[in-house]
Amino acid sequence: MTKGRIRARIRRSNLYTFSCLRPNVKESAQAGSLPQGPGFSRIVQCNQPILHRKRPFRYPYNHISTTKYNVITYLPKALFEQFRRAANIYFLLAAILSLTSISPFSAVSMIAPLSIVVGLTMAKEAIEDWNRFIQDRKVNRRKVSVHNEGGVFSYKAWQDIRVGDVVKVEKDHFFPADLLLLSSSYEDGICYVETMNLDGETNLKVKRALEVTLPLDDDSTFKHFSGIIKCEDPNPSLYTFVGNLEYESQIHPLDPSQILLRDSKLRNTPYVYGVVIFTGHDTKVMQNSTVCPSKRSTVERKMDHIIYILFTVLILISVISSLGFAVKTTYATPDQWYLLPLDYRNKLYNPTRPMLSGLFHLVTALILYGYLIPISLYVSLEFVKFLQANFINRDIYLYDEESGTCAEARTSNLNEELGMVDTILSDKTGTLTCNQMDFLKCSIAGTAYGTRRSEVEIAAAKQMAMDLEDQNSDGSSFHRMENSNRTIGTSEIELETVITSKDGKDYNTAIKGFSFEDNRLMNGSWLHEPNLEQIVLFFRILSVCHTAIPELNEDSGAVTYEAESPDEGALLVAAREFGFEFCKRTQSSVFVHERYPSYGQPIEREYKILNLLDFTSKRKRMSVIVRDEDGQILLLCKGADSIIFDRLAKDGTTYLDATTRHLNEYGDAGLRTLALAYKKIEESECNAWNDEFQKAKSSIEGNREAMLERVSDMMEKDLILVGATAVEDKLQDGVPQCIDKIAQAGLKIWVLTGDKMETAINIGFSCSLLRQGMKQICISTMNVEAGSQDSKKTLKQNILMQISNACQLVKLEKDPNAAFALIIDGKALAYVLEEDLKHQFLKLAVDCASVICCRVSPKQKALVTRLVKEGTGKTTLAIGDGANDVGMIQEADIGVGISGAEGMQAVMASDFSIAQFRFLERLLLVHGHWCYKRIAQMICYFFYKNITFGLTLLYFEAFAGFSGQSVYDDWYSLSFNVILTSLPVISLGVFEQDVSSDFPALYQQGPKNLFFNWQRIFGWMSNGLYSSLIIFFVNIIIFYDQAYRAGGQTADMAVVGTVMFTSIIWTVNIQIALTMSHFTWIQHVLVFGSIITWYFFLFLYGSLPPTISGYAHQLLVECLAPSPIYWATTLLVTVACTLPYFAHISFQRSFHPLDHHIIQEIKYYKKDVEDEFMWSRERSKARQRTKFGFTARVEATMRQLRARLQKKQSNVAFHRTFRS
Repeated sequence: MTKGRIRARIRRSNLYTFSCLRPNVKESAQAGSLPQGPGFSRIVQCNQPILHRKRPFRYPYNHISTTKYNVITYLPKALFEQFRRAANIYFLLAAILSLTSISPFSAVSMIAPLSIVVGLTMAKEAIEDWNRFIQDRKVNRRKVSVHNEGGVFSYKAWQDIRVGDVVKVEKDHFFPADLLLLSSSYEDGICYVETMNLDGETNLKVKRALEVTLPLDDDSTFKHFSGIIKCEDPNPSLYTFVGNLEYESQIHPLDPSQILLRDSKLRNTPYVYGVVIFTGHDTKVMQNSTVCPSKRSTVERKMDHIIYILFTVLILISVISSLGFAVKTTYATPDQWYLLPLDYRNKLYNPTRPMLSGLFHLVTALILYGYLIPISLYVSLEFVKFLQANFINRDIYLYDEESGTCAEARTSNLNEELGMVDTILSDKTGTLTCNQMDFLKCSIAGTAYGTRRSEVEIAAAKQMAMDLEDQNSDGSSFHRMENSNRTIGTSEIELETVITSKDGKDYNTAIKGFSFEDNRLMNGSWLHEPNLEQIVLFFRILSVCHTAIPELNEDSGAVTYEAESPDEGALLVAAREFGFEFCKRTQSSVFVHERYPSYGQPIEREYKILNLLDFTSKRKRMSVIVRDEDGQILLLCKGADSIIFDRLAKDGTTYLDATTRHLNEYGDAGLRTLALAYKKIEESECNAWNDEFQKAKSSIEGNREAMLERVSDMMEKDLILVGATAVEDKLQDGVPQCIDKIAQAGLKIWVLTGDKMETAINIGFSCSLLRQGMKQICISTMNVEAGSQDSKKTLKQNILMQISNACQLVKLEKDPNAAFALIIDGKALAYVLEEDLKHQFLKLAVDCASVICCRVSPKQKALVTRLVKEGTGKTTLAIGDGANDVGMIQEADIGVGISGAEGMQAVMASDFSIAQFRFLERLLLVHGHWCYKRIAQMICYFFYKNITFGLTLLYFEAFAGFSGQSVYDDWYSLSFNVILTSLPVISLGVFEQDVSSDFPALYQQGPKNLFFNWQRIFGWMSNGLYSSLIIFFVNIIIFYDQAYRAGGQTADMAVVGTVMFTSIIWTVNIQIALTMSHFTWIQHVLVFGSIITWYFFLFLYGSLPPTISGYAHQLLVECLAPSPIYWATTLLVTVACTLPYFAHISFQRSFHPLDHHIIQEIKYYKKDVEDEFMWSRERSKARQRTKFGFTARVEATMRQLRARLQKKQSNVAFHRTFRS
């Protein structure tokens, strides 16, 4: 416990009547048998771990690994990853063939580039996997106290724990393995566990030890401890456990309430003892994990298809070249004897065997034309993606100051995939929410209290005011209204603006969980309100009807609450601020300090707890039966309004209409609501009911829960309505705005949570995934009886009927503004994920604006993600923060982990990590959008320049008798991709930007794949074909028989090749300059510097001795530079090659502009500054029409406001007409 805190040692099991009933020994003996056969064969010898290292057990160590590779598998798996790329397979074959005599290049020139490309990529993979290994090692080396011998405990690393070990886990530490709880620091053997990493819930769970093991509460008591656990085999089910413990000649049944799962955390309990049942990958959390997959982006997979096409073209032109060579060898070689080598009858030039010569030439051509397949593309891509990942890592806007955490691209392979996401699958707790609730409003006895506006109300008012202002500036009919009408409109809007309190004061309260503002209730002013008795009763229900535990800090004197839910904690804080402070709980009573302004000291009132009826997802309510100090027995109840209203007495509906109206208003404002009610109970009635209740509690039959529910219903009726509460769920900073931007970008969001349905729905409202007016489709098994033998078939038929009815409802909807939300629980999800239902479910889900899956296990999260990914064929992104999210993070195309305070499992399994959900907006809409466009344009340009260069070799082949002679010097060819064109294309992939991040709808260019579709790819290829034709034939025509020097000399092959190469360098660099939208000095230096580098290279190369430079010796200085035709030809060819593209982009921008073209033009002419109204209009156009998100919610509210405004204006106009 933290310093200065006091906690009473009470038997808290009495507070949990539904789930914590302890069976007696006789019942234990009867229930102790296990099912026989496979699945129930595990035997654990307690406190004897050495036995489990030998046969027949051989249980695994507690070591875990989330890496792709290990020392043995790295080389084969990494090589497989590299050579499943089509281009690498081709270059591997070419490198092998380069060892033969038929290769036009040396073996070193072919093997070295491939080795560098593959080696660099494998090294990058090794570094990324090493980082995962380091994270795993940190987890495996955590320490925990383990029993050795003789009652002595010592610390060991997690990875050294074995099955059967007895461990001692201390407060705020994670459990190292799946344990059987033996005892705790509390006398009744209970402990509090946080399972956020497993199911996403931050609410504390109560676990309790068997009564027979409670004496094992000290280190020395384990000196002679032994026992045998027989239980189920390892499985992924988090919520079930079947087994028994043989101890002291007794058999005691075990259930999930005694099991402590790995990666859950011990909270509010000094220490516990437990025995290890499952270790390592046998633990339930690891059973829910999936194998770390090898992910490839959509662009990279499509790039393989382009490689296949180019490889087909390569084979085709090689075959044509070989046939030409065979024909030339047959008919021309005998006459051209002076061209034959000395050994002219060798296999390569044998006129008597032309087909064999052609076959050998085919291999030569395949290697010669290999420049069509850009091997440097992969190296350039890896380098560009590495730099893009560094930009993500260093982005100041992705830095979280509170935690000091930066974003991290844990793999750079998927940068461009961030710009193609169609569906986001998100965890809830710790991802969307920080589980902080604020009490904002309430309704008591039909009167609404609370003047502070919610975020939804504030945004609606601001947007409505902006719309009216736009209408005024646009000269609309509203602008031409008479002054009286304008006054009405203004006052109507003022009703919706932010008025923090009636006296005009703005209270910026610093009280966590309490944002209420209303002078009528604060500071004891409620004493002067009408219905005082109802107000006092309302506050007493808040302070008494709960299961929280108070904690007193001795230093500050403040009381904090450990509540089962954050809602409950916020209600207790509200009660305290109103003067009714819950201060103490004993085994049988609750104590409340009631403060009245007329008394100097608070009055302590005791409420004796007679019974507690817990909240469950099926009941949707909780009740407590108490006896006050006057001896009056009261039932105090709070729950969902629909449930409470159905249980009201005829004389208990006095405030029903007013309360219903207030609840609707609170719902419109995005608040979570509960209704409060009570009833008085006679002593005899209470005693009779309690007898029935105790019988139901003591039942060991299978229908115990149903019996408890039936008895509870007998008491929870004829209630009297008191009022309602409205709590605002505190999401993580920026979550609603982030979801709104994501919605405007056209993405879909699915929420997969372990929470119960009601909590998930409330969160949906809070983050605007749900809103008032949205039609909810709930699919569950809640109301289906499962007692028959064919219950599974009955359940499936019922779920199928629900899905079919929902599909029909969606299909028949005519309202264009209508939106549907699909909500499904975990049990129903288990059925719809089966093969015969999943496609119908997916079809319905795709038609809905929002999808929320509740009570979902980690395995189901992964299965849902796989269904969406495979069923839609679209790119999916999964985001979460706990170990329960690892499966879906690994299953999705992109996995994003949130590096929160609750472990790093999600981050270790992710592709990208961020500190808060709100950073997802910038990660996708900025970095994702830019990376996609950069990579797409870069790849298209790469193929363009290689086709432009490679096809000129083919044309020259035809002119050179298909001899295999290259028109370019070997050093020209080697420098083309490595030096002269590599840096400009890298600058395109790293620095290119179209527009800023203010236009989310532009993101749809990625999911629609506008910049890497086949039309654009073939367009670039056609451009390369056109450029190659112009470059070759224009140069050939000009230099064929034209003197180019003052002495009248004509061009030889070296001159023609150099002039053609110069034309290629100018053309491809000017082409990339036309492609870029965003220029900095870096792009200018790299693009035009590459052109200058070519001349510098030619000068230096020509200055070398002729034995090295060959025909290029002094070629620039003596031949080309002094020749005007050289410079004129370069200019002519460059203009001719780039003119069609320039005409295309000019026509497109003028007549068929894309969205970013319009925005670029507005920015360029500074219209965004000169005409703000036009700029605001264009920005609003650059948003998708949404049916969920904050904007959709505001628009729905605005439609209501406009309707009210128009109605009021019509009434005024009618009255004026009537008077006249």
